[in-house]
Amino acid sequence: MTSVDTALVLAQSGRGAGVPLRELLLVLLTAAVVTFLATGLVRIAAIRFGAVAAPRERDVHVIPTPRLGGVGMYLGLVAGLVFAQQLPALTRGFEYTSDMSAALVAGSIIVVVGIIDDRWGLDALTKFVGQVTAAGVLAVMGVSWIVIFDPFSGNTLVLDQLQGGLITVAVAAVMINAMNFVDGLDGLAAGIGLIAAVAICLFSVGLLHDQGGDVSAYPPALIAAALAGACLGFLPHNFQPARIFMGDSGSMLIGLMLAAVSTSASGRIPLAAYGTRDLLGLLSPLLLVGAVMFIPILDLLLAIVRRTRAGVSPFSPDKMHLHHRLLQIGHSHRRVVLLIYLWVGVLAFGAVGSALIDRRAVVLLTAAGLVFALVVTAVPALRHSDAESRGDGPDPVHGAGGGDGEVG
Repeated sequence: MTSVDTALVLAQSGRGAGVPLRELLLVLLTAAVVTFLATGLVRIAAIRFGAVAAPRERDVHVIPTPRLGGVGMYLGLVAGLVFAQQLPALTRGFEYTSDMSAALVAGSIIVVVGIIDDRWGLDALTKFVGQVTAAGVLAVMGVSWIVIFDPFSGNTLVLDQLQGGLITVAVAAVMINAMNFVDGLDGLAAGIGLIAAVAICLFSVGLLHDQGGDVSAYPPALIAAALAGACLGFLPHNFQPARIFMGDSGSMLIGLMLAAVSTSASGRIPLAAYGTRDLLGLLSPLLLVGAVMFIPILDLLLAIVRRTRAGVSPFSPDKMHLHHRLLQIGHSHRRVVLLIYLWVGVLAFGAVGSALIDRRAVVLLTAAGLVFALVVTAVPALRHSDAESRGDGPDPVHGAGGGDGEVG
């Protein structure tokens, strides 16, 4: 019997026990369909509401485009989770844990903050307070770190409520702002969110299998499936040329949900399942999300360093993000988005692949993927350098400055 057959047998045995693969797929599809349909209506409402992004000097798009796409994503996320609650195989994720309620309440708060920012604008401090509030709600309602591994002493530290809450808020704030900073090109944040959510969902399915359908492993799988569906349903509206932007209401929602699933899957893994000295077992969900979010987090850190050295606020906007730099070296708008998908996908596979296939094969494939991504990324710069050495002018399509994106 194959691993897939075993998972299906487990999914059919008992009330919610095992690995409900088909039900999780239904949750993903439900969230995707509702998001796709709701986003069309949200676009009309955003135009009437005045939530429209006028082009600015630092923007890639050149025509006014409605925001508030995150509202459609939130509606899809909620629909997916409500649908999941009606499925017998998934009810354990709601009956014995408050994680689902915590994610929805915190998500509601972050979406409201995003709506206000998308329509009227918020200063960086006020928006940060809203982010901390949403993350704090997660912690207060039970989605919080309880144990953490200390690699120096080799011991597992049991955190009190305050310590766990502070770590939860810190993780959430980093995730939220990383997604917010990377949301600068059509389809970029939604695609990264989709890849991250699918990766953490696959890991959670493995966790469900390893723990025999333990109730604590249901929430991260459910939230990740619904989030993946919301991102998938939004992409047709948002891929270049975008008809609507997700806005801060969407990018912050993705970051918060990724923080919730990584905390839910990692912060409370039973020590009996993995052992007190198993760093990978205790932290792998967080490491997985960290690997997938490496590009956004790197962009966030570079922006903070760059702006601090320039003597301005770390949250002040500029046109020096990684996607801007890729445009400047000669990639088109769509190629930049697909390139970042490639980088994130390779890192995600490297993080979750060992749970699916032989680890040596994962290392080889990941290394090959990274080399391929590096070569593809560098091609325009190499062509430009070669053209300069021959005395040719800039690329007639992209000129000296970048992409063909109309909206971003």
